[in-house]
Amino acid sequence: MQTAPDHDHSEFVAPERIIAATRGEFRAAVLAHLEQLSPDVCAITIDLRKTVELDASGLGILVFVQKRAKERGLATQLRHAPERVRNLLKVTMLDFLFELIH
Repeated sequence: MQTAPDHDHSEFVAPERIIAATRGEFRAAVLAHLEQLSPDVCAITIDLRKTVELDASGLGILVFVQKRAKERGLATQLRHAPERVRNLLKVTMLDFLFELIH
């Protein structure tokens, strides 16, 4: 997992697997990233280009991150979300929580 801050948004590169077995590590890393953001940042972008597996636990963590970001006044963007992830968000009707970007 890597981070790349910018002036108005901050990017966080997600791992290959966001599943029950890895959710704790991902959650801790992304929350630490949120805590370190400067006040001028207006969005967090989670880059999912390397993510090949996402289960219900992973989806729950993404929603949790979105909620924490919203509490800080930040938008949550998902970049390069695989089709499976986009479909899962749509089927669960959670797609409205995120801005999907390519």
